[in-house]
Amino acid sequence: MPAPSQATLTAVLDHADANLAASRANLFDLLRIKSISAQPAHAADCVKAAEWWRDQLTGLGFDAAVRPTAGHPVVVGRLDGPADYKGPHILFYGHYDVQPVDPLSLWHSDPFDPQLVDGPRGKRYVARGAVDDKGQTLMFLESLRAWHTAGGGIPARITVLIEGEEEIGSVSLDPFLRDNKAELTADIALISDTGMWDAETPAITTRLRGMTYAEVTLKAANRDLHSGLYGGSALNPINALTKILGDLQDETGRIQLPGFYDKVTPISNSQRAQWDALGFDEAAFLGGIGLTTPVGERGYAALERLWARPTADINGIWGGYTGAGSKTVIASEASAKVSFRLVPGQDPDEVMAQFRQFVLDRLPPGATASFADFARAPGIEVNVDSPHVAAALAALGQEYGKPALLMGSGGSIPVVTSLRAILGVDSLLMGFGLDDDQVHSPNEKFEETCFHHGIRSHVRLLAKFAGG
Repeated sequence: MPAPSQATLTAVLDHADANLAASRANLFDLLRIKSISAQPAHAADCVKAAEWWRDQLTGLGFDAAVRPTAGHPVVVGRLDGPADYKGPHILFYGHYDVQPVDPLSLWHSDPFDPQLVDGPRGKRYVARGAVDDKGQTLMFLESLRAWHTAGGGIPARITVLIEGEEEIGSVSLDPFLRDNKAELTADIALISDTGMWDAETPAITTRLRGMTYAEVTLKAANRDLHSGLYGGSALNPINALTKILGDLQDETGRIQLPGFYDKVTPISNSQRAQWDALGFDEAAFLGGIGLTTPVGERGYAALERLWARPTADINGIWGGYTGAGSKTVIASEASAKVSFRLVPGQDPDEVMAQFRQFVLDRLPPGATASFADFARAPGIEVNVDSPHVAAALAALGQEYGKPALLMGSGGSIPVVTSLRAILGVDSLLMGFGLDDDQVHSPNEKFEETCFHHGIRSHVRLLAKFAGG
């Protein structure tokens, strides 16, 4: 099959435009499946979502199957593409699982009854998983459908990998990748689980922060105590834990773990100038969530703090009596969940050891500490000189009529690390989400203009990879 002509590309794009309502209907079918990976009651729904993906891929000519893991199943589909295809073998990765919907009372509609509603940018889709990640994965699927129907066939060699545990840490994915390495090895992994700069400006994410996520529990007395009888004599582990965690950062926002910054490499002056030129409005960014005053490390601009500096945050803390009314108790134990967002160069294992030592060094007499480790992933930098990045920049530039940005992200996508470490495959992060999509929150949404442009952008990217 020769490289797609401009006439063929135009026909495929026209088909994607004319069938946007059908693409939306396909997305809504998937959004109705309650594939909440964190809740055992929805295990059958996760299987149903995997089977939905298998059937869709099979209908487009893929050799596709639902594959078991120790947890929720994985879907693998393979299409060899044209015999004379000389472009990269693409591994498209996504996930069908979604976050729990709590608190349900804050949703304006049933989270698994997708709604098409009006918004300031036109139509939008509201449902759990609308943008994370069902909507973004469906953009690629619908681009394949457009090529299959209107382009004379899908013009590339593609393996599709859709997992069902991303929202619970992808616990079964690494073993699956190791066990199926030969089958899954490709030239580039294409992932749509990131965002744009804004609704009119596309972007490729070239930098992700990593993470160390820990839980710490302090124990003191062998039972809860009456605060009147024991207050002033018995150690209160809640007091002790809050004091320790209060020392995590100094008054300038600098994290106090020993050795924490030893492997943090400052960004270059040219990178800093590029980010400064984006004109990021931190006041508006915070204003959208009801805040006015920025925090974090002093001496760094907003985007550098968000994309290229590490952080420490207490994500949850508990102990003692938290019900209605009063109960004058000195708890026997207190716990907290703490996450560290890491930048490229930092070692997640070292940070876990640093946190453990930080707590132990401040532990008062009479207290013991135990630790749990929930997630470790290093920060990632993408090679921006890659021909695959160049192809994506060209495709996005043609679709939007303006250059795409190379941007960072404060979030973590651990699968990027797994794909590189296990399969030796680098990732191309071409996403279409927006900051206000309310990911993981009630009333999660996805703008139809982003969904539509995302389909068309993937159509163009496949043409680029095929030599068009």
